[in-house]
Amino acid sequence: MTKSRQLHLGLLSTALQLAEIGAYDPNVPTVLELCAGAGGQALGFERAGFRHVGLVEIDQHACATLRLNRPEWRVFETDLNHFDARAFQGVDVVAGGLPCPPFSVAGKQLGEDDERNLFPAAFRIIGQAKPRVVVIENVKGLLEARFTEYRATLDHAFRRLGYEPNWALLQASNFGVPQLRPRVALIAVHRELKADYRWPRIAREAPLTVGEALVDLMAAGGWQGATKWATEAATIAPTIVGGSKKHGGPDLGPTRARAQWAVLGVDGRTIANQPPTPHHQGMPSLTVQMVARLQGFPDDWHFAGGKTAAYRQVGNALPPPMSAGIARSIANMLRRAGTQSNAPAKRLSTPHPLSLIRS
Repeated sequence: MTKSRQLHLGLLSTALQLAEIGAYDPNVPTVLELCAGAGGQALGFERAGFRHVGLVEIDQHACATLRLNRPEWRVFETDLNHFDARAFQGVDVVAGGLPCPPFSVAGKQLGEDDERNLFPAAFRIIGQAKPRVVVIENVKGLLEARFTEYRATLDHAFRRLGYEPNWALLQASNFGVPQLRPRVALIAVHRELKADYRWPRIAREAPLTVGEALVDLMAAGGWQGATKWATEAATIAPTIVGGSKKHGGPDLGPTRARAQWAVLGVDGRTIANQPPTPHHQGMPSLTVQMVARLQGFPDDWHFAGGKTAAYRQVGNALPPPMSAGIARSIANMLRRAGTQSNAPAKRLSTPHPLSLIRS
């Protein structure tokens, strides 16, 4: 079978899947998610009232997690470089947590030269889907001086497509997450929208401490020292790192990160299978469920795969409360734009399957 024929059949399959969705409420904003991972960003957009028209993710375990928790979501298990988004033209938002290693201080910071850099694929998809808003999140390393020229290149590319980019460094703790987790947010708004983007407000209340957030889980196995441990774990967590398929495992990070966890009374050398037993001695290790709670995931969100696969999904996620704050700010902007007579109409519709395979 030729590559052209494979592409045509893939587009036909996508169109048929979209046709099954049927009618939708035009007042409900839609989102197409790229590099969806375990669903941290997706949960945030769901909480903000968005409807997912598709989620693209290459990792089989993360895809299994998405399907396990939200069977109704349409998950495309594929390489972003091979994903065709023409069937989603007119979606309100394209949101993506693009891979962090190209810009992470924990890696070599190869930026655009890193094989994991998916910005080119994202721009191709944005050009195909023509969303009203684009959301991209990444590590704070992307704002470093060494990437100034690359950020200017990204801004230029967005403006050529008709979008005005907005950059900010946001803190997860400002959204109620008990963790020090700075993330770069890039919000690009199409000029046709005729609306100014307003960054989400900072929460007035301080987040829980690690002890307050985890005391019940630490005590779940009958550990007699849980309450005392919780009173001493009296600050928020350092940034949780998930590692990558090339590096990292089920632990809380390199030496410096482990030292920060030790101050909180946590052994960061491994991830535990179970909470501490009644007569546990020494520092406890966190379970995947504990780490997930520190990331802001609800306790009923389950992760597919073994411990290493599950922990990587959790550690690499965008905290749902942080995503929800961003998503609500976008929803508010879309509502403001909807009151203007010159705001563009939502263009997303169910295409005829055959229209996608015509040359």
